[in-house]
Amino acid sequence: MSDAGYDASFIAEALPAFISEANEQIEMLEQLLLQLEDTPDDRELLDALFRCAHTVKGSAGMFGLDAVVGFTHHVETLLDRLREGQLALTPALGSLLLQSNDQIRALIEAAQNPLAATLADEQARAALVLRLQLASGTEAVAAATPALAAASDSPAPAGGDWQVAVSFNADTFRNGMDPLAILQYLGGIGRMGAIRCKTAAVPPLDTLAGDDCHLAFDFSIDTPLGRDGIEAAFSFVRDDCTLRIEPPAAALPDCAALPDCAALIAAQPPGRKLGEMLVAVGAVTQSQLAQGLQSQALAEARSGSHPMLGEVLVEQAGVDPRVVAAALRKQQQRDGDENRFIRVQADRLDEVITLLGELVIAGAGASQLARDTQQRPLIEANRQITRLIEEVRNSTLQLRMVPIGETFARFRRVVRDTAAELGKDVALEIVGGDTELDKAVVERIADPLMHLVRNALDHGLEAPEQRAASGKPAQGRLTLSACHESGSVLIRIVDDGRGIARDRVLQRAWDRGLVRPGVTPPDADILKLIFEPGFSTAEKVTNLSGRGVGMDVVRRNIEALRGSVDIASTPGQGSCIEIRLPLTLAIIDGFLIGVGHSKFVVPLDAVCEVIATRPETSPFDARGRSCIELRGQVLPVVSLRALYALDAPPPERDSVLVIRAGNTRYGVIVDVLHGQQQTVIKPLGRLLQHMRGVSGSSILGSGEVALILDVNSLGALAAADSFPATVRSGPPAGIPLPDMQLPAPAGAQHFQ
Repeated sequence: MSDAGYDASFIAEALPAFISEANEQIEMLEQLLLQLEDTPDDRELLDALFRCAHTVKGSAGMFGLDAVVGFTHHVETLLDRLREGQLALTPALGSLLLQSNDQIRALIEAAQNPLAATLADEQARAALVLRLQLASGTEAVAAATPALAAASDSPAPAGGDWQVAVSFNADTFRNGMDPLAILQYLGGIGRMGAIRCKTAAVPPLDTLAGDDCHLAFDFSIDTPLGRDGIEAAFSFVRDDCTLRIEPPAAALPDCAALPDCAALIAAQPPGRKLGEMLVAVGAVTQSQLAQGLQSQALAEARSGSHPMLGEVLVEQAGVDPRVVAAALRKQQQRDGDENRFIRVQADRLDEVITLLGELVIAGAGASQLARDTQQRPLIEANRQITRLIEEVRNSTLQLRMVPIGETFARFRRVVRDTAAELGKDVALEIVGGDTELDKAVVERIADPLMHLVRNALDHGLEAPEQRAASGKPAQGRLTLSACHESGSVLIRIVDDGRGIARDRVLQRAWDRGLVRPGVTPPDADILKLIFEPGFSTAEKVTNLSGRGVGMDVVRRNIEALRGSVDIASTPGQGSCIEIRLPLTLAIIDGFLIGVGHSKFVVPLDAVCEVIATRPETSPFDARGRSCIELRGQVLPVVSLRALYALDAPPPERDSVLVIRAGNTRYGVIVDVLHGQQQTVIKPLGRLLQHMRGVSGSSILGSGEVALILDVNSLGALAAADSFPATVRSGPPAGIPLPDMQLPAPAGAQHFQ
């Protein structure tokens, strides 16, 4: 195979991994820049910024992405001057670095489709380069190659060659890696000495497989990048090779004193073996390490024992045992970090979740059959299987849970740029970023959150002079918070702005015919009008608002996730938008109920209690709504039989299932209580997609289909103000949950 063939294979196989890693570094770089604006003198943040840029540049150089390398070099130069204290970070400089980070992201994306680049893109990049050069006080050096422009994360050795020995595993070619491309990259970052190819491991030609790799090299290199730069060249093949890097003699630190040596070990980058760390800090020489490894191998061959390398070096090289202990602790820390995460393709995980859902359904069917047989051993065995399935379900669903803080962090840039565009000073506060929910929910809630945040910045928060005139701090505050509540996730977007002008909302609703002129609905209903399609109170169209689109889409997207959105506002003090979302979209704990011949599932976390004997109710209206008295308060109730026109005679005795929806509660009249059941959520067919009060379906173990109730929309229906006259005396908006636990009426059964 030709060299070009190897290069093409290497790039095709490894480029997706590079792009994924680079995007993570770019995202981290943006977050660090935003954090640095609050603490511009934080040296740790500056060093982390430089490392991110350097990592992207070094990796891009391996793939011949000269545009990425060349542009990132200018960013690196500016960051280097910042961390050395030669420049101070100003808002203008922060904006320039954020724009440059966007350009790096665009260049990384262009690596997948080089033909998509346009002349306008190149001109914009050239303008940014000029601004970076002017900001850093440097001039372009046309003759400098991108590879030689790299800077090091660590001090470079003062002269001398690094000695490198590398041997590649047999699967290197089959894994899409090209050793020649790595050597070519190394030749670009420094001056390489003669390369000696070792042939001892090459098998006889008659047994040599064409796709096996038996390459092994020794060479020296003088590079300003130091050890980190050399190791970065092998980052993509680190699992497919054995690498040894010996520093120049002049670069070895003095490790005579234990505290100094321990500190040097603690500062070692992760990923190094014990022997490599001891050589790097000068505790042993490379020859002493080689002799120790040889003694270790001989002892294993002779006696079958496997002495620890640290013990061998203590005995033969006279290394202080405390130094070896420090190196072992560092290595164990590295191993723990490496074993903490594993990358799994999302579609594979989705397939496991789908199979798990089918397993839950099959397990429910087996349990039903076991109960029908009345054989106690079979029933007990099925109970054990059901318990194990539930544990597997919980563990598997946890794999899809991610913290919402990563999504919240993206809005730092949005708030910064949008506030600057509007001429406002806004501080973003993030609370509860470690709250976890299903990755599918996180991905689909990002766009609605984006619109709500931009809406709060545009409509909610005032300009600094307006805030000062009303006695507020000039800087507005926007808070994004998340927490677990009643088995769901509660997200709040809170601002301390002007609040919603109810009179303007009502006037616009009158003008558009949403509310009959002259009729003034309750405040809560007025606020909900902003979620109507095409509704806007903006006086003029801007880049952010005034077109009457967005809030209705926000509500529709949230409801598609089986969630709900509510709004509260106090004039002059601000607004709060609450979004309630389910933890997962796959499998839930449900409570199975029966009405006539139909079965329904209610999310178990929404069930407050069950009143086994239904109290007297007021007369039902045409849609099956009424109310009962519960602990001295009026509780709205809904009859599913009447609501869905179920053709079945009512039973002699029915029950009321008390359900919590947000901060209100209501009752559902049911015939039969089947109890708790694991529920696999299936989407509704096209025929039932617009059915009110239903969010999905599930297949029971018996093969029957049960509808999953949407407790929020059903609660809105139960609490509507269109009750008959005999019912309207009760609170129209539902009953707030009491602050204390009151005694339950006779016949009530508590399930949580």
